[in-house]
Amino acid sequence: MEQTEQSMMIPKHIAIIMDGNGRWAKAHGVPRLEGHRQGVKAVRNMVRRCVELEVETLTLFAFSTENNKRTEEEIGWLFKLFLTTLKLEINKLNKANIRLEVIGDLSVFDDRLQKAIADSVSLLASNTGMKLVIAANYGGHWDITQAVKQIAHSHAKGGVGLDEINEQFFAKHLSLGSDSVDLLIRSSGEQRISNFMLWQLAYSELYFTDTLWPDFDASGLDRAIDSYQKRDRRFGSR
Repeated sequence: MEQTEQSMMIPKHIAIIMDGNGRWAKAHGVPRLEGHRQGVKAVRNMVRRCVELEVETLTLFAFSTENNKRTEEEIGWLFKLFLTTLKLEINKLNKANIRLEVIGDLSVFDDRLQKAIADSVSLLASNTGMKLVIAANYGGHWDITQAVKQIAHSHAKGGVGLDEINEQFFAKHLSLGSDSVDLLIRSSGEQRISNFMLWQLAYSELYFTDTLWPDFDASGLDRAIDSYQKRDRRFGSR
């Protein structure tokens, strides 16, 4: 990416739906687990490139609430891979001054994985660089529902009046608050948002690529950002 004035217009918040690990594995004649392992390598490349570009927040859709419909064996693989990756990468993230946040209904994870997540988030909490958000067992419907439950509970206890509830107040109860996404990228050719960050994607620019996630590299990210920079963001105005 050339260092022109336009190329300096880097989106502050990039979110990625990392799709295509299974299809990559099938195309290469290897087990699905190997596709997920190769997907982790692509994550490393994205984190590295986003740090280079000084992206403020990178959110990765790692595991959706709908992924629970997969086989128990594959879900077990994914959870184990998540745990292994956390242990392997945490010191590298810390060295890169990256903060970590994990959003979603984490109650489905076993105690060991929940502890690893909590310990990793705590270790990186004082860092001041890019924020890396992992959406794990996350869904946009779930996020909005849990926000409504928080507000309803507060209202029932007399903690908040109906006239105090507005968009800004509601957003504070979402997993990422009002941290809107500038650019959403989805790999593998699918052109939908699949229940991901429904509130925060209201005015996001969407970029779809046929590239399967394990093959999505820094040059692919640069092309997505180039496309973003050529768009006229109006946020609902003419």
